Amino acid sequence: MARRRKRKSRRRQEGRRILEHVPQYSIESGQEKPVTAARKFIQAEGILPPALLLVKRNEHTTDRYFWAEKGLFGAQYVEENHFLFPSLRELEHPGEKPQLATASV
Repeated sequence: MARRRKRKSRRRQEGRRILEHVPQYSIESGQEKPVTAARKFIQAEGILPPALLLVKRNEHTTDRYFWAEKGLFGAQYVEENHFLFPSLRELEHPGEKPQLATASV
């Protein structure tokens, strides 16, 4: 029997495209849990949001985290819900300036 392809979410693809424009940092977790290693790295380096952290757990597994104004989130959650993050809204439509409303008399 033929295998069906997994459907790709348009919303998640859009979120992934937006995250490509965010600075990325690659670190190794060492003996700590990946999220703890990410938090310690952010604290030590003074990283400002938004940022994407790639934490290598072992040779096969890398965890992805998004550092936002409100805290540390899993990157997959951010891809699916990118519209909830104000810092990503600016990256969503670069070059566009908000239109000023003008009244004609």
